[in-house]
Amino acid sequence: MRHTNSTGGLRVMIWLLASMAAPALQAGGPKPYATNWDNLKTLMSGEKTKVVLKDKKSYLGKFQTASDEAIVLRMETDDQAFSRQDVLRVSTKGKSHRLRNALIGAGVGTGVGLGVGAAADSGCNQSCWFPGLGKKAFTPMGGIIGAAAGAALPTGRWHDVYRAP
Repeated sequence: MRHTNSTGGLRVMIWLLASMAAPALQAGGPKPYATNWDNLKTLMSGEKTKVVLKDKKSYLGKFQTASDEAIVLRMETDDQAFSRQDVLRVSTKGKSHRLRNALIGAGVGTGVGLGVGAAADSGCNQSCWFPGLGKKAFTPMGGIIGAAAGAALPTGRWHDVYRAP
């Protein structure tokens, strides 16, 4: 009777999931900033927007309008205009992709878990006490770990629309 080492398979699965997640976590390095004020005219009314002034104070609100002289945000109490000459940076919040990332992670994790389970089961013949246990255990475990890793990836980052030259 030959027994397989299930902790070794678990280590392999965790290592594979971590190695797949590392490039995604490192993506999103520095991007060139938009130095054209006219980019503000592409924003949609109501879009979540952050304005950082040259004195480093920041304001969060919903975009209303932009002209050649100023940007207007709807704050909690009323609209507030920020003069172009005082603005250091304008950023918008990107769309969250947690569900998509969780589904991709679940698919990848399930595949990795199935592979690890098949490898664990390959040494097991008919005399094993629990034939096929590797695939039955590692496949859903891989899917759960992959979904959690995918959902944990940062999403919805702030994207600069304008940055003072």
